[in-house]
Amino acid sequence: MNGPMPGRILTVEFDGPPIDRDAPITLEELQTSLRKASGTDATLTAVHAATRWTDNARQASTYRLGRVLLAGDAAHVFAPIGGEGLNLGIGDAVNLGWKLAATVNRWAPETLLDTYTTERHPIGAWALRWATAQVALMGPKHRRRARSSVMADLIGGGDRATSLAKKISGVWQRYDLPGDHPLAGRSAPDLEFEDGSKLGEHGREGSALLFDFVGDARISRLGERWRGRLKIITTRLKENSDLTALFVRPDGFVAWAANGQPDLDRAASVLSTWLGRSE
Repeated sequence: MNGPMPGRILTVEFDGPPIDRDAPITLEELQTSLRKASGTDATLTAVHAATRWTDNARQASTYRLGRVLLAGDAAHVFAPIGGEGLNLGIGDAVNLGWKLAATVNRWAPETLLDTYTTERHPIGAWALRWATAQVALMGPKHRRRARSSVMADLIGGGDRATSLAKKISGVWQRYDLPGDHPLAGRSAPDLEFEDGSKLGEHGREGSALLFDFVGDARISRLGERWRGRLKIITTRLKENSDLTALFVRPDGFVAWAANGQPDLDRAASVLSTWLGRSE
């Protein structure tokens, strides 16, 4: 039992699901649960709002079937711990939104919508396992103390705590995109530039971004072939780096990056994959 915020009470029971999960929650039911969890004769006088949830964990086998697309709770459902279900649903929408818009506007490659399931389904499967493990740690079974001890060791400090924080926040997520650059498939870092701007500021319009960090005119000429679908930014990184060029999809994930001399043939292939045929 705990209060997630002032004026609210959360009780968690581990003896099975409610008989009818859709039935309205009565004052008597909530009072019984509160007394059971607290071990006191607490008495409630009023309930202003109440809801129930379970630790059901389900995921659709595919997020796309023809013209039907699933996202958020329609695609996956699990115990609402830490708001991770909300974050997962937002991630689905961010991934799907620009791909759907590109398809509606008839410039997307034929396979673009198929990448929605390919990229998001593994993330959803991981979230289900993660939430299920957290529910297991919360349980009052006799092995809970041992599991809690393992978790305490995991988050004991240093890199272990950082790794756990990244998993909760979702910044660990990576899509399996082609290329051996360490940034490929990852959320673009909010790089800072010499003019004082940051990468995130250039993505506010929701367009794809092609960065030239070394003043190589060939990069700009390449980007012009996808005029109207791509924003080209020529700038300098504030800190010294081997990074010379970067392509960021509209959802903020890096699809191509180069250190040193950029492979523009490879860049053109990547741009075609995500932005369709060039003009």
